[in-house]
Amino acid sequence: MDATFAAGLGLAFFAQVLRISVPYALAAVGGAFSERGGVVNIALEGILLIGAFGSAVVALATGHAWLGVVAGVAAGVAVAAVHALVTVVGKADQILSGLALNLFALGATRGLLKILYDSASNSPRVDGIDPLRGLTGGVWSVLLNPLFLVAVLVILIGQHLLFRTSFGLALRAAGDGPRALDGAGTSVVRTRILGVLLSGAFGGLGGAWLLMEQHSFTDGMSNGRGYIALAAMIVGKWRPLGAAAACLLFGAAETLQIRIPGDILPTQLLQALPYLLTIIVLAGWIGRATPPRAVGVPYEREKGDA
Repeated sequence: MDATFAAGLGLAFFAQVLRISVPYALAAVGGAFSERGGVVNIALEGILLIGAFGSAVVALATGHAWLGVVAGVAAGVAVAAVHALVTVVGKADQILSGLALNLFALGATRGLLKILYDSASNSPRVDGIDPLRGLTGGVWSVLLNPLFLVAVLVILIGQHLLFRTSFGLALRAAGDGPRALDGAGTSVVRTRILGVLLSGAFGGLGGAWLLMEQHSFTDGMSNGRGYIALAAMIVGKWRPLGAAAACLLFGAAETLQIRIPGDILPTQLLQALPYLLTIIVLAGWIGRATPPRAVGVPYEREKGDA
């Protein structure tokens, strides 16, 4: 009986780790696409938040959760488009652009929450996507969730797209050797923009997952996940599968934060656990991870280039 009980606790813990890791993983994969193309996307935090809010608005307006998911992806792409326009076309500082978008996302969602739902903290309840609700439990409630399957599928597609297609080759060249890519006749600007837009799509889907899991939009619900996803991306060496796998570590840290009683460790320490882990992991990993050579550097065509 004790062994069965322990196994049940283990499966419940694993299920919660999977559930919590999904938005981290989707944002981290999005970050990999953007940075592989040469564009730093700190705006992932804002993309998650705007994606969750857009998903909530459409799901509540239509009564269809899947339309909410599509809206979340579209909202993420819209934020990414602004980032691409400002940084790739306008050649502005990529970090400042990302931080500005994060602040905009926080302020805009807070204001719209009050305007649309007359609340400073949360939206009305949103029904999630779980057709097997009540029939399954534990880890199966996650593994058989259609939105979880979609998330896994798009991460696998992302790995294939980045390393097994001509577009992926061009995107990686835009981040490692943009001048060579330009010399081969492929637009560096267009390739980088597509990478950033894909980043927004992944992040927007992560925001939709957050919304569907929590069943309500709450003020600031991204809660630093976009920044932690960037750390996971570095640990995963800018590879979609590696980044997604690294997110399990951060998901486990957040699960421990939830499950460890406050009388065992101080509440403040538990709340800081995912962020402390981020600092520790980056401190031990940052020297061993080599970013794309042209990441963060706006591309300027040389005079005389066609």
